[in-house]
Amino acid sequence: MGVEIERKFLVDHDAWHKLDKPPGIHYRQGYILSDDDKVVRVRVAGPHSYLTLKGRGSTNVSRSEYEYEIPLNDGEELLATFAKNGTQKTRYRIPYSGFTWEVDVFSGDNEGLIVAEIELNHEDEKFEKPAWITQEVTDEGRYANSNLAVHPFKNWSS
Repeated sequence: MGVEIERKFLVDHDAWHKLDKPPGIHYRQGYILSDDDKVVRVRVAGPHSYLTLKGRGSTNVSRSEYEYEIPLNDGEELLATFAKNGTQKTRYRIPYSGFTWEVDVFSGDNEGLIVAEIELNHEDEKFEKPAWITQEVTDEGRYANSNLAVHPFKNWSS
């Protein structure tokens, strides 16, 4: 079984904007199925497209995940035909202290939200946080992309 072990953090906007970073990749993703136990997502990331299935894990850090690259045209058609809702973002991959941080700068209805994720080999693996990382939000479901697709950041009240 595929397992994703991931922790999620908010990003300091000022520090992020000052950071020297590589070019990002524009992501469009939509959800064919999304409930409390499972997600079926289609993603178009630059010239690539993926179909991903995720299940509920024993914790908010670990969950089952299966991801398959599919033809770009299929991904575009699945987004247009089957996705009920979705998100858009630019993803940056930032190497830091032996890990790669994936930083998502959201656009559209989630404009203003910047979230960083780190994938780990096991739940209690130690890692160093870059200076631009702030609050951990791994346990806050509203930051899940599938939730942002239906409850966008622009509608959150403080």
